[in-house]
Amino acid sequence: MSEGVVHDPPPDARRERFEQVFATHREAVLGYLRRRTDSGHDAADLLADTFLVAWRRLDDVPLDPQTRPWLYGVARRVLANHRRGEGRRHALATKLRDELSDAEPVHPLLDDTPAARAFRALPEQDRELLSLVAWEELDTGQIATVLGISRNAVRIRLHRARKRFAKLLTAPLANRIVVALSTESTLKEGASHEDA
Repeated sequence: MSEGVVHDPPPDARRERFEQVFATHREAVLGYLRRRTDSGHDAADLLADTFLVAWRRLDDVPLDPQTRPWLYGVARRVLANHRRGEGRRHALATKLRDELSDAEPVHPLLDDTPAARAFRALPEQDRELLSLVAWEELDTGQIATVLGISRNAVRIRLHRARKRFAKLLTAPLANRIVVALSTESTLKEGASHEDA
């Protein structure tokens, strides 16, 4: 073994040290963070971030009695980062709100073409599926991921949605509501069978 070479302690010793630091100081650091945040959830998240830094820098964590002040220093910096992030998010939300309130409203469904009327008459599930294909340009695999279903179920639902859309397009205007209502009840019955 050569002199001057520093070896990491065995993983078990490192873990034990961290667990001891965590068990000893968790409540104190959590209290520190709770007194400085409005939300218990934020305090818990910040506590996790503080001890993540402690784990990563475990070799820099001083021994007691300096451990708690060191952790407070880490928590203070984590909290400052959190507040800066909140400030940026708030500023961005304000900017977006101002921009969107000044922009002309977009009403893609106010179109009164036969296709738009037929689309609006479809059940929500069909509209979402057809929108993912037409507007978002997703393939069946991507749609399966979005909806949390199999690719085969997407293909079946897409086929049925396209058939219902075509039926609504060719139906006389007065009958579109009746057609839409009957396809909605069929859709509810068929959804349980296709995913089985």
